[in-house]
Amino acid sequence: WKKLYLAHHWPVTVCKMSANDCQDPPEYWTIHGLWPDKTEDCNRTWHFNVTEIKDLMSDMRRYWPDVLHSSLNRTQFWKHEWDKHGTCAATLQILNSQKKYFGKALELYQHVDLNSCLLKAGIKPSSSYYQMTAIKEALTKFYGVTPKIQCLPPEEGEKAQTIGQIEFCLTKELQLRNCTALKGESDPMQADLKLGTEELSVCSDTLPTYYPSEVQ
Repeated sequence: WKKLYLAHHWPVTVCKMSANDCQDPPEYWTIHGLWPDKTEDCNRTWHFNVTEIKDLMSDMRRYWPDVLHSSLNRTQFWKHEWDKHGTCAATLQILNSQKKYFGKALELYQHVDLNSCLLKAGIKPSSSYYQMTAIKEALTKFYGVTPKIQCLPPEEGEKAQTIGQIEFCLTKELQLRNCTALKGESDPMQADLKLGTEELSVCSDTLPTYYPSEVQ
């Protein structure tokens, strides 16, 4: 693989996609995962063991919660992320254990600090709409790179898309880089967030964009 995605999702939108037992989703961007492009389930024999990340537990619950299932003792989401993405990322020495993989993702999340960047740019959850180009510009200006932004397309009778996920791309040295495919690189993988029939896709620049503050 060539690069990593640090994916943040907006819990309110995740809950909108799937009623499930979402309860009081956090009103800040949380981690969806740290994903190498182009790989899946690299080592099926390397099983997730929650005791290896027990020191990270309070941060994991706060910044990387299983938004759809509010039970605190549930580790299914992290197991899925480790099995599918972590075992692949582990080819890098800096990510070659569960503790390093989850710990480094938490560190990157704090470093990127997406929540405060959006607030500084005056972009906050609201019932009025944003222009996608304004959101993109704010992020690009702040980080110096272009992230990948994904939305839920408008539902029947709606005119606006709903922002759901923001992914930052990183080099193997864990430096921020543009998410647009470089020459000789294949296109980034599709959203791996499919819930029910709804799924996220790259946001349209022309549709008004809804950044919801509560589950409708």
